Amino acid sequence: MREATKSNLSLWWTLSWQLSIVFVAVVATVIIGLCIYATSILSPNEGMQVQLTAALEEALTRDSQGRIAIADSPRLRSFKAENNRLWFFVATPSGETASYGVIPAPYADLARYVYLIKDADIRGASGTTEVASIDRVDTAEGEYRVMYGGNASRSSAFLAILGKTYLIYTPLLAIALPGVFLTIPRVVARALAGVKDIASKASEIEPRRQGARLPVDGIPTEIAPLVIAFNGTLERLENEFKKRQRFLLDAAHELRTPIAIMQTRIDGMPDGRERQRLLDDVARLAQAAEQLLDFERNDQAADLDEMVDLVEIARMTVADQAPLAIAAGYQISFQSEVKSLKRKGSPSALPRAVSNLVRNAIDHGGNSGMITVSVSGSPSGGGRITVADEGPGIPAEHRELVFEPFYRVTPKSRGAGLGLSLVKQVAANHGGEVSIESGAVGTRVVIELA
Repeated sequence: MREATKSNLSLWWTLSWQLSIVFVAVVATVIIGLCIYATSILSPNEGMQVQLTAALEEALTRDSQGRIAIADSPRLRSFKAENNRLWFFVATPSGETASYGVIPAPYADLARYVYLIKDADIRGASGTTEVASIDRVDTAEGEYRVMYGGNASRSSAFLAILGKTYLIYTPLLAIALPGVFLTIPRVVARALAGVKDIASKASEIEPRRQGARLPVDGIPTEIAPLVIAFNGTLERLENEFKKRQRFLLDAAHELRTPIAIMQTRIDGMPDGRERQRLLDDVARLAQAAEQLLDFERNDQAADLDEMVDLVEIARMTVADQAPLAIAAGYQISFQSEVKSLKRKGSPSALPRAVSNLVRNAIDHGGNSGMITVSVSGSPSGGGRITVADEGPGIPAEHRELVFEPFYRVTPKSRGAGLGLSLVKQVAANHGGEVSIESGAVGTRVVIELA
C-alpha cells in the first residue's frame, strides 16, 4: 500500500501545475497574438525605427557652415549593410533638410512637408509598393523629423512591438503568475475536498458492518461513477458474505446433532483410555462448532444495554472452567480489586469472551503453572478483565495476528483459531479493546471496556 502511494502521482499536484502551465501558455499566446495583430496593422518599418534612431544619433552632424549633414558613421554603415535599400529624409522643425539613399519618386514631393509631420504611416501610393514612415527622433543635437523606408520586415516589426509593449505585459505577468500559482492549488484542493472525505469514509468501513455506503452527494461528477461502482461492489460483497454466513450458521447448527449423538454413544462405552480420548475429541469438536456459531452471530448482538457485573462474570467463568484447567494440569485462581464492577453490556457475549480466554490459556499454557483471572477498574472509568498464564508465550510476530479469524500460531494447534477473534469482536461491540502481552514465559490478555 505504501509503495503504491509513493509511485502514484498526486492528483492535486498534477492538476495544479498543469493548470498553471495552461494559464501561462494562454497569457503568452495572447501577448504574442496581440503583437502579431499589431504587426499586421502597423507599418512594417516599426522594426527599423530603433536601429535608425541609434544610427542617426551618431550620423547627424553640422557642417562648417552650420547646416545639417549626415556623416557616414560605422553604425550607419552597419545599418545600411543590413538594409541595402535603406533611405531616409531628415528635417528640422525649422525646415533644414538632409537625405540619405534614393527616395522613391512618389514620396519625393512629400519631403518638403516632413518637418510639419510628427508621426505618419504612408502606404498604397500609386506606382510603388514602398512603405514609408515619418517619426520624430530626439538626439543630442535636438529634435528631428525623419521620413524613412527600405527593407521593411514583418519579423523585425514583431520583435520591435514585443519590445515596446513589455511595460504592459511584464507587470501583468508579475502580478498574475504569483496569483495563479497561489490560487490554483487552493481551488484544486477545494474541488478535491469531497474526494478526501470519501477516502476517509472508505477507510472507516468495517468488513462485518453491513449497509455501509459512500455518499455520492458533494463530490465531483467525474468521481461519482467510481463511488457508485464502489458502492455496488460493497453490495455484492455483502450479499456473498450473507450467503457464507447463512451456510456457516446452518452447518454449525447441523453439526450439533451428530456431535450430541456421538457424545451419547461414547458415554455408553466402557470406561477406558480410548473412551476418554474420544470424549476429548468430541468436546473439542463441539467447542469449535459453538465458536463458529458465536463468530457468525456476534455482530448481531442486541443485548448490549443490560447491566452486568464484571466481577460476577469472571468469578463464574473461573468456576465453570476450573475442572477443565485442573484436569489439564493447571492451577487456576480468581482475583478482584473490587467487590463489584457494574456496567452496561451483553450478559451472554461477555461470559463467552472471558471463557474463550481461559480455554485459550488451557490449550496453549503448557499444561502446567497458574492461570489467573483478575478484574480491576480502568483509568477511563470502565473495567478491565485480565487472563494470564505461565506458558511458553507467543512469538512477537504472531501477537497481533492471533486476533485474526482462523489464525493459529502453529498449523497443528488445536482448535479452529476463532477464540481470540471472538474476544476482539465482543470488546469492539462494547466500545472497548483487547491487548496481549507475552514474553519467553507467560501470556497476559486484557479486555478493557470503556
